[in-house]
Amino acid sequence: MFNVEMYQGKKEKNYELVQKQLFALIEDETNWVANLSNAAALLNQFLDEINWVGFYLYEEGQLILGPFQGLPACVRIPMGKGVCGTSAATEKTLRIEDVHQFPGHIACDTASRSEIVIPLMKDGKLFGVLDIDSPVTDRFDEIDQQGLEKFAEILSKQL
Repeated sequence: MFNVEMYQGKKEKNYELVQKQLFALIEDETNWVANLSNAAALLNQFLDEINWVGFYLYEEGQLILGPFQGLPACVRIPMGKGVCGTSAATEKTLRIEDVHQFPGHIACDTASRSEIVIPLMKDGKLFGVLDIDSPVTDRFDEIDQQGLEKFAEILSKQL
């Protein structure tokens, strides 16, 4: 059974807690759909000031929508296009302060102002990306990036 936690400590400590919660949710589960679904729900509950969190999965040279929380989203994203496609193509985290300033931004939700995308790597190969949008400009900072990269690393080990 999952209990909702109140994240009231320092931001770094809160990320440590959510990472432990993720591990507890996925450690005995081998189904990647179930694990990605629970990871999206956990982040949706954990993060404030976001309007979308979920996964795009790499398949046949493109990203395809996976488990998520939020409004309906773009189903397919070409590699190298938008924030997600660029992050996937470069296999690097992208933290975008203002998505409207990002060349080729794909606007699935017009309310989104900032975004962070973290590649999910499995055995040295791209599995997909973790995508989080916010209606607040410059929502994500270095602490968020580090905490979410560790979250993605824990998740990737169980995919």
